[in-house]
Order: sequence, then structure tokens, then C-alpha cells
Amino acid sequence: MKKNILITGIIFLMISISVSAQLDVKNSGVIYISSATDTFYIPGALTNASGSAFTNNGVVLVKKDITNDQASMTAGTGKLILNGSSVQTVSGSQTFKTYNLITNNAAGITLNNNLSVAGIHTYTAGMITTSATPNYMIYEAGSSYTGSSDTRHVNGWVKKIGNTNFTFPVGTAIYERSIALTNLTATGEFNIRHNPAVTPNRLSTYNPLVYIDTSEYWTINRVSGTAAAQIVMNWDNSKIRFPNLMLADIRVANYDGTFWRSIGGSATGSALTTGNITSPSVSAFNRNFTFGSIAYTLPVKIISFTAGRTNDYTKLNWTIGSELNVARYELQRSDDGISFYTIYTQLPFNRNGTEFYAYDDKKYVSGTAFYRLKIIDLSTQINYSPVVTVSANASGKEFYVVTNPVDVAITLYAGSAIKGLYNYTIVNTAGQLMQAGTVDIKNAGTYSIYLKTTITPGAYVLVVQNETNRLQKMIIKK
Repeated sequence: MKKNILITGIIFLMISISVSAQLDVKNSGVIYISSATDTFYIPGALTNASGSAFTNNGVVLVKKDITNDQASMTAGTGKLILNGSSVQTVSGSQTFKTYNLITNNAAGITLNNNLSVAGIHTYTAGMITTSATPNYMIYEAGSSYTGSSDTRHVNGWVKKIGNTNFTFPVGTAIYERSIALTNLTATGEFNIRHNPAVTPNRLSTYNPLVYIDTSEYWTINRVSGTAAAQIVMNWDNSKIRFPNLMLADIRVANYDGTFWRSIGGSATGSALTTGNITSPSVSAFNRNFTFGSIAYTLPVKIISFTAGRTNDYTKLNWTIGSELNVARYELQRSDDGISFYTIYTQLPFNRNGTEFYAYDDKKYVSGTAFYRLKIIDLSTQINYSPVVTVSANASGKEFYVVTNPVDVAITLYAGSAIKGLYNYTIVNTAGQLMQAGTVDIKNAGTYSIYLKTTITPGAYVLVVQNETNRLQKMIIKK
């Protein structure tokens, strides 16, 4: 069924238009929109057939899909606005070209065909997703964009033509993870996409690289030209996990098909939050690029892991230093010292500081129970603490710190089964000995260890032990 429509402010020359009941427009002749003040509103889909001509020097608003089969289409001087309320698709056999572009569709736009901008692209709402064919969001020489964000960018491929600095608005379906090419030495054509996946062949590193980021990488292809350029990459720990690296050790790395190789660079910012790195001039493209390091990521430091039997349950405490990039802790128990099973899972804080955790195991102990801490980091590597034990008859041996945090002294309580001469040490979280001495426990009661003035406020590990008994406790000095 065809309908007649009234279009004002638009000039048609040699025009042949088909309009369906859904108010779709099919151009099989010539559509010429003459002036910047002319507006062509299409409440349905636009089809530009092979052999037709479509020139936009005004404003074209399309609410639904675009299909373009017109070869050698010109961009004109006008503006295309895609502002549908459901997903809009750009398809066809030929690139659809526009001068200015506004994408304002919260439901998103899918490119099953190339979409080219010669002027300014304004991101107002919605994601642009390119097909895996691939198809491209194309920025011609001299073009630019504004308004990209986590909810408004290209999830897929972006093509840039020219010789000026350009930041590619690429990313995942959730986050924008842009990358820039600067200081191009000549005109070139570059295709770039972001890959939110485990970095391929990340263990194949070439000296001096020893580590490759595991969480993301960018593919940079130079399609034409011989332009060299500097690469500017950024990280954002709030979006995609970044390893706990020293800034001075971070490098831009690329994969040459055999090895990940360092191409240098200087990083600024903080590995804990955000930062960026700029490479020297690069001439080898058609490769994957990501962050590398010339030094290993420091492992999580277990400051202490203790177990003590009190009032028919086992009190377990562990302290972690420089906690970062931990996925979870699994507290494990064994009743024979051989087979361990998980009794508790603790999520980390990952604040790159000293953290304290505790758990009460109320399961009955017959003989001896064995405990260890299993640490799984975000790259799925696993580390274990030393094994600690408690015995069924240990509950009668009361030995503990009375109050914590402490002020001028540490007060211990010792039961009647704890008599004897004990050596004690106090070390800081870096493992440095701060104080040592002896405690002579002659009867049940409280005993004090007075702290030296050199022990400043902070966290310390107290160990009190003799041949038969041992107390280890994290102490906080106020």
C-alpha cells in the first residue's frame, strides 16, 4: 500500500519515492535536500536503492533502519539524526555517508554496513555496535566527535582516516575504553577495536618484558599509508581490573605473532585508580597492543595466620599486607592433615593496605585439626598459607591478649596450664623486629608487656612462645 506524504522545506529533483503504510521511504531516483534550513523527517525506515542519488545539505531525521545501496554516495553538508526508540540498523552494500551525525537512540544502533562522518559526530544517547564482518564507524579526514561516555561509544570497530591526532571512542558493551594515536608522520587509515578478554599468548614475553596485562587489549590495524604514530593507552581500575604494577615498570607492549615485545613508553597516574602511558613513535601495526611490565606483580603478603582453641571453638585470624587483586580467600580445614576442605569463603577489600580477617570454626575437634588459607587472585593464580593446628585439649590452655588495640602495654591472660618462661617478639608489618624480651608466667592471671616509645601507632605482630605453648596475635598500637 502506498501513501501520499507532504514534505515542506525540501527540494526534490528527478525524484521517485515509495512510501509504505509504515511510512517507510524508498528512494529509487534522486533526493536532493537543498538548504541547512530544510528538514526531511522519516518516521519509518529509509532505503536508498542502487542507482539512486541522495544528497543531504539540510537535516534528515530517521526513526528506524537505513539501507544504502547507492555507490559513490556524497556526504553533503547536512546533518543525519538517528533518534529511534528501538534498535536501529544501518545495512546495505555501500557505505552511508553524512557530514554531521547525531546518534540519539538509547536502545542503540547496529552497523551491518559502514557509516561515515565527514564533519562532527555528536553522541547523545545509546551505544553503536558494529558487526563482526567487520563493519566500521568511519571518521573521515578532518572529522571529529563529542559526547562519548561509558553509555555512548562504539562497541566494535572504528576507522579513522587522516594525519591528525585522534582518540578512538571504542570500548565494551558497558565501558568506554578509548585509545589514541598522536603525532602521525603521514596520512593513514587505521582500524581499531577494544577487546575485553583474556590477552592471547600472554605468557610469550620477550626480554625485558616479564608480565602482560591479562584483562584487555586493543587491535590496531593500519589499512593504508606508511604513517608512524605514538600510541596513548589508559587504564581505569573502576572499569577493568589493572594489575598492581610500579609506574616505572609499565610499558606499551605489542604481539608480533611470536612474542609480546616492549615498545617502551612512560606511564603516569596510579595503578590503583587511573593512569595512562604514551609510547614512542610506532611504525609496526596490524597487531594487538596492551600493557606490559618489566617487573613481576608483587604477591599478596600474609603477615600472620593463627588458630587458637577457646571455649569449644577454634578462633582463626589472618592479616594480609598490601592487599590488592585478590578474588577471594578460602579458609580450609583438614582432620587428618592430608585432605583439606573449605569451611569459609571471605571476599577481600583490595585497598592495597593491611587488612584483618577472622572466623570462628565451631566444629568439634577430635585430636588435632589442621587449617590453611587458600588465596585466589583475580588472574586465578592460587597461593597457600602455612598450615596451623589446634588440639582438642588446647581449650584448657587459656592464653590470649586481654584488650586490643593497646596503649602503653600489652596485657596477656594466662591460665593455670600456661606456667613457664616465655620469649616474646614484636615485629612490624615489614617484618622488622621492634621489641623482644621474656615473660615469666608463674600463676594464672594477667601479665603486662610494656611497649618501647619507638613503637609508634600502627599494626604489629606479637609472638609469645616456649617449648610447649605459643601465642601469635596481631596488635594494633593506638
